[in-house]
Amino acid sequence: MSDPTPKNTVCLWFDREAEAAARFYAATFPDSHVRAVHRAPADYPSGKAGDVLTVEFTVAGIPCIGLNGGPAFPHSEAFSFQIATDDQAETDRYWDAILAHGGQESACGWCKDRWGINWQITPRVLTEALAAGGDAARRVFAAMMTMRKLDVAAIEAARRG
Repeated sequence: MSDPTPKNTVCLWFDREAEAAARFYAATFPDSHVRAVHRAPADYPSGKAGDVLTVEFTVAGIPCIGLNGGPAFPHSEAFSFQIATDDQAETDRYWDAILAHGGQESACGWCKDRWGINWQITPRVLTEALAAGGDAARRVFAAMMTMRKLDVAAIEAARRG
């Protein structure tokens, strides 16, 4: 018996590299894998029969489908994956993997992979400090606003005051 199709799946539109992206995500993030690769049965506006049309995959437990639909709809910061990290080593590992594979850094823990998908690599200590509120949250927020890759030690120092 094959895995049932999930009730809800995030569909990500790619120009033409959905399989490469899915395989990178599966190799980079825990609880991630490529489930299936489907090829086009006939020519279509942005591809030929036999080209990879869709890829079913999971990213950190979230079921996704990558659709090779052509260049019509590029990704934006309006959608991102947020990956919670437990320490600086885990933060560095994901951040560095995305950048080393053709990605770009942004501000406040955001980066973009080579396919244009946006990622928030977010230490849990940041989320916890912001949720606690008060002066510590204000200090942590001010520190975060100056960062690109998030610095756990600096966040913890800001939290302590």
